[in-house]
Amino acid sequence: MTSGFGGSSPLVGRMTAQGWFQLVFALMILAVIVGAATGAQVIAHTNRVTDRLLTQTRPAATEAARLENALVNQETGIRGYASTGDRQFLEPYTEGRQEQARAADRLRELFAGHPELLIDLTAVEQAAQRWHADYAEPVATSSPADAGSGVDAPVAVAGKMLFDELRDRLAAQNDDLAAAVDRDTADLASVRTTRTIVLSGIVAAFLLTGVLLTVLVRRLVVAPLRYLTESSQRVAAGEFGSRIAAVGPSDIALVCEAVENMRHQIVTELESSRIQEDVLQQQAEELRRSNAELEQFAYVASHDLQEPLRKVASFCQLLDKRYGDQLDERGKQYIDFAVDGAKRMQILINDLLTFSRVGRVSEGTEPVELDQTLDDALSALSASIEESGARIERPESLPRLVGEPTLLIMLWQNLIGNAIKFRAPDLAPIVRISCAPGAEDDDHDWQFSVSDNGIGVAAEFAEKVFVIFQRLHPRDAYGGTGIGLAVCKKIVEFHGGRIWIDTDHRDGTRLCFTLRADASALPTRTAQKETTA
Repeated sequence: MTSGFGGSSPLVGRMTAQGWFQLVFALMILAVIVGAATGAQVIAHTNRVTDRLLTQTRPAATEAARLENALVNQETGIRGYASTGDRQFLEPYTEGRQEQARAADRLRELFAGHPELLIDLTAVEQAAQRWHADYAEPVATSSPADAGSGVDAPVAVAGKMLFDELRDRLAAQNDDLAAAVDRDTADLASVRTTRTIVLSGIVAAFLLTGVLLTVLVRRLVVAPLRYLTESSQRVAAGEFGSRIAAVGPSDIALVCEAVENMRHQIVTELESSRIQEDVLQQQAEELRRSNAELEQFAYVASHDLQEPLRKVASFCQLLDKRYGDQLDERGKQYIDFAVDGAKRMQILINDLLTFSRVGRVSEGTEPVELDQTLDDALSALSASIEESGARIERPESLPRLVGEPTLLIMLWQNLIGNAIKFRAPDLAPIVRISCAPGAEDDDHDWQFSVSDNGIGVAAEFAEKVFVIFQRLHPRDAYGGTGIGLAVCKKIVEFHGGRIWIDTDHRDGTRLCFTLRADASALPTRTAQKETTA
């Protein structure tokens, strides 16, 4: 099974993939160092030959030509002065002497390291010195009259011979200098060829190392990982009995062993889950039976359980009507207590049914305009609002969200009804409803608040008020069953939000809650958030 992978080789298995890569990279680094050192030497040698050719040999040839031209100008000036006696012809001679000195000094600098060329330069300077001393200077220092009468033939012949010797020395220097230029040019071509070969060798070494690395990756990483992937896919497809062998380098082999252990654990857990599946099915059946019993209880509570209470209240009222004149005040009080208790029991049962049905018995969610639900809640509370003289302050518009309209109407009705009921004795109720986008990190929430100027809730009771049947005031002071805010909490949580009391609000009570927004209304919400900012 593992014969196609590196894991079958003991040498491969003893090293990790990281170790193999480090070995290859070490070889690459060694090749880089050797190649860099060799290339640096070749390039340095090329630069030296190039510098010698560009800064010494070729400039020397130029200076040698300038020296020869200066000597020729001197000979031309002397010859003209000797023929005419005109001192204007001595200007080229004088300038040539200066140019000769400059060219000779420059050549001596450029010929450093070339003793054969220095010998040629010395021979040229000596020949020029003899021509100056024996011919040129005597002619240049003679009077114009003497010069104009012509130079003696023997002197002229001697001067010509001296300058011919100087020409020979210049020719020898030029020949040696040309040979030096040719040698340097040939050296440069040879060095460039060597440089090309060395750089090509470095590139070839890199390519070879790259090929080696590619082969190594395919054999040590790609092939074992492909095998591991295929084996894992078979297990994922349901072949839980397919064993995964350890292949490749030691670290990849460890991964294979870990996956194999995981497969073994999955098989074990699968067997265990099959055993537990029957238990879960039994529990699900028990839960279904329990829900059916709960539905039956709800039906009984809403019909059969309330029927005796209605009879108790009705007969107590008939008893009071028929025999009320025969009862004393204590008897009438007892009848009133019985009637009041039966009615409160009916209210309590209805509230319990309402609480139990929130989120369990649902008419289905749909896109809801909160403005409409608020209008319906205010319509249901119109009598209380008119009686108490309450003022309701609401936003110009409320957002649209997905929810159950009946529950949202109940939510507004309970919150606004509480604000009106728990009002301060000497103040007309003022109920303020606000709406704003939620936190910056959640673009799917709206935050609402219902504030009033009533008696308020102490901070220590901020959590207690949401517990079912928890009352903060006596029944004779404020009516109700203490279940309203518990229902509100359940409605808000059913819609994916949360509800709390703002304990920082001092003038009355402020209840805050969040609701999930309708996805189709998110652009409007984003625009409102930008306007608010």
